[in-house]
Amino acid sequence: MDDLKNHEDTARSATRQGRIPASKFPLAPARRAPKTSAMFIAWTSVARRAEAERLARDAVARGLAACVQIEGPIVSHYSWQGRAERAEEFRLCFKCCLGQLAALETQVLADHPNDTPEWLVVRAEHVGEKYLSWAQANATFPPFHSSQPPL
Repeated sequence: MDDLKNHEDTARSATRQGRIPASKFPLAPARRAPKTSAMFIAWTSVARRAEAERLARDAVARGLAACVQIEGPIVSHYSWQGRAERAEEFRLCFKCCLGQLAALETQVLADHPNDTPEWLVVRAEHVGEKYLSWAQANATFPPFHSSQPPL
């Protein structure tokens, strides 16, 4: 009984101080998809829409990304060689599975028109089951697969 009273006193004190005790509202354990079914989102940007279309088309045709979205033009402000720069660009958002990530990066960076291309990748924290299944089915070509579209 004393333990319950102490817990309630601690909770009241924490609430008065603007804190909520962690034991009062425990967080559910984080659920992560197994690494084999992980999905990643990668970004790059290019100066011209035609370049963005080419990179997107090639990544999907080669099975390196399930989907690529092109946004823009967007405006970027950055420092380049000591000077403040402003540029209109087109941002590409690639969605891929773990099995395609390394090949996608290699392909995009090899074909990218910039000397120092932006390449940012994050692991998706949560992906809908149906979308992940679709992505896995649509972004997987075994190496040298005979049904791989020609480029």
